[in-house]
Amino acid sequence: MTEHRCDVAVIGAGTAGLAAERAARAAGATTRLIDERFAGTVCATVGCMPSKLLIAAGQAAHRARRAPIFGIEPGGVTVDGAAVMARLRTERDRFVAATRASFDELPSGTCLKGRARFTGPARLALDTGDTVDARAVVIAAGAFPMVPGPFQALGDLVLTNRTVFELETLPGSLAVIGGGAIGLELAQAMARLGVRTSLFDHAETLGGSRDAAVQGALAEVLGEEVTLHLGVEVEAERLGDAACLRWSGASEGEARFERVLVATGRPPQLAVLDLEAAGLPLDDGGVPRFDPGTLQCGDAPVFVAGDANGDRPVLHEAADEGALAGRNAAAWPDVASVARSVPFRLTFTDPPFAVLGAPAGEGSVIGTASYADQGRARVEARAEGLVRLYADAPDGRLTGAELFAPGADHMAHLLALALARGETAAALLDLPFYHPTLEEGLKPALREICGATEVASRSGRDNGDPPGA
Repeated sequence: MTEHRCDVAVIGAGTAGLAAERAARAAGATTRLIDERFAGTVCATVGCMPSKLLIAAGQAAHRARRAPIFGIEPGGVTVDGAAVMARLRTERDRFVAATRASFDELPSGTCLKGRARFTGPARLALDTGDTVDARAVVIAAGAFPMVPGPFQALGDLVLTNRTVFELETLPGSLAVIGGGAIGLELAQAMARLGVRTSLFDHAETLGGSRDAAVQGALAEVLGEEVTLHLGVEVEAERLGDAACLRWSGASEGEARFERVLVATGRPPQLAVLDLEAAGLPLDDGGVPRFDPGTLQCGDAPVFVAGDANGDRPVLHEAADEGALAGRNAAAWPDVASVARSVPFRLTFTDPPFAVLGAPAGEGSVIGTASYADQGRARVEARAEGLVRLYADAPDGRLTGAELFAPGADHMAHLLALALARGETAAALLDLPFYHPTLEEGLKPALREICGATEVASRSGRDNGDPPGA
């Protein structure tokens, strides 16, 4: 048993934890980074990267099947499920190895392997018998995939984001429970790889969409590939090697599936930390109450970052939060509050789906652009989807957006910059839009906002769209 003393102790070696340790050390603090396994970040191991590898395989199959639209006959498309999963794991392991290599670059003695729990406001006990006495602590323990009670009886037929990528081959049929980002991405990818896929959700919306028009487009397009059952409650029963699902609500039915992917949420992984011993104020879900500008938990020398606070569970936010928490932990009690970046979520469906900024309010001016007949999208046989931009009156300053359209993953970055800089629709129309691009498909929405606010483009550059745009 060893007693460790340091300025800042960080619980969790994921994206937020690594950023917190790095920022605290850069600020001159002595640090300890505590993790049970040091297995690599969620993104590399069971999140962003393996999911995108599965999506890429699904897109390859989808494009091959659609090649005859262009007069190209590729022959029959055969999906080798075992080969798909083997490549996924090979490439995934490359990303994981790079993440693990970063642990070796940390100063000697920084990493402590073990499970931590609080025994005081800034004192930790590890299951190895070691203790850590710190000036401040950053909680970056991440989150875990929740499996609701009705599905636990299915045993090994249940998959989560932690286990789905370990399949040796693709199942013949799959039920996806949950219409959030993970559920949507993997459901569409599996369907494109030839898996009979159905998606169930008790909500009537997909992907966290807050705009009824975009939601309609989302359901229409994804429903062409994945059977959707929204607004339903699901019961599950194991019948031999199959899962029997029965649902009721907006629709009723019964079906059997080889596997069930549960994607109903990833709550913060905090139960084992004994947060009560730290004297932290907790909300009804057991998450410490914290200041979003400083990430400090009450008045305690404790900060919470990344998925562990459940606020903005996406990678770039986790990295930003980790850095902020690490700096403030090193400086405690002189903590600094910072303005948060524009809320920005991407779901890598095809077309991609993006939600930016604030939802439309009662007084919002809304601009709409359909991609059902947009020039570049038609060239690529991808003409589908919808964009909605939100702005304030009277000046047309952009406040938010929802995009479900080809190229939305790229256009959303440009709009995020515009939101962060307080740009107006007229100011964006003053900028050049190259022809023919997917970006110029935003112009009808910008023009609609300008027309509603009677704010004209200053430069006169926007002289309408060329033929076929």
